[in-house]
Amino acid sequence: MTTRARVLFICTHNSARSQMAEGFLNHFGASRFEAQSAGTEPGALNPLAVQVMAEEGIDISAQRAKPIDDFVPQRFDYVITVCDHANETCPVFPNARRRLHWSFPDPSQAEGTLEERLSVFRAIRDAIRVRVEESLVAAREDSGPVASQEHSAGPSTRNREWRT
Repeated sequence: MTTRARVLFICTHNSARSQMAEGFLNHFGASRFEAQSAGTEPGALNPLAVQVMAEEGIDISAQRAKPIDDFVPQRFDYVITVCDHANETCPVFPNARRRLHWSFPDPSQAEGTLEERLSVFRAIRDAIRVRVEESLVAAREDSGPVASQEHSAGPSTRNREWRT
């Protein structure tokens, strides 16, 4: 039996971006990956993140925000920061095989009507889904998850760094 690669997604509050990434990877890549998420300053799971993931048929409502310190001593194949602040403040993970950065804007900062805020959450959700799906394709090709290019939130198939 093959061991699944362990992935930790990190953002500042562990309320939306890292939670969505965890949800997507556990949903689409469960046979090869085990994803978790944490925050450098954990808050609470954002209900709009739960709502937009439910629109995709993925229930993240049971997930909770967790402090990064709970994970530092653990072994991970990949530690992936999904926001610039977390990338700058994230501690060293001595037991992580690789560290990657995928930069996504914080949908929690969106203002406006509920529908306008949901639109922002959906856009970030979709960008995260693309990155996770590209990474799964790359992993099947034995080249691993897709790394960030110039800290871009957009998809990239040219710079692959995950290996399983």
